[in-house]
Amino acid sequence: MEKINQILEQLDLDSNLRLEEIPQIDLYMDQVIQLFENTFADSKRNDEEKVLTKTMINNYAKGKLLFPIKNKKYSKEHLILISLIYQLKGALSIYDIKVTLDGLNKRIVKEDIDLDSFYQNYLTLTGQNAVDFKEDMNERITKVKEEALDSDTEQVLMISSLVHMSNLYRRLAEKLVDEIVVEKEGKRHR
Repeated sequence: MEKINQILEQLDLDSNLRLEEIPQIDLYMDQVIQLFENTFADSKRNDEEKVLTKTMINNYAKGKLLFPIKNKKYSKEHLILISLIYQLKGALSIYDIKVTLDGLNKRIVKEDIDLDSFYQNYLTLTGQNAVDFKEDMNERITKVKEEALDSDTEQVLMISSLVHMSNLYRRLAEKLVDEIVVEKEGKRHR
């Protein structure tokens, strides 16, 4: 359990594409991939893992997770959406991400949203989430140590507890996505 604090430092919990890091000019796909690789390199599980590939970007575009790309160049708005997709894909299906971002995409096309402000709010929340996560981990370590039978079961309890919490958060997020679907279809939820 002593290793958890070291691991937490290695996780780079504050890793995000910041607004000031997004170029003011449109980028080609290779430039987008390089930007994301540089930004999220420390969040990869291992060196072989890819943050973003051409196939992923093409699938996002074909799946309509992004509003249409013009002249094979990606705008600041596309980069913000790709950053959100990168974070969402860890817990949600591509379909759920599409549903979640659909309204945002439509508002971007209509120029009916201050996307910079929205994204800055998102970054503020993720920063607070990282702080809250570290605090929760300290409490969870204490509880696991109290419950563990011995050092062998301690790590299994911690892993099981973390996966359970992850599943609870994912399930709640999925239910919120389902609410979007119900609202769009105009159906009453029971």
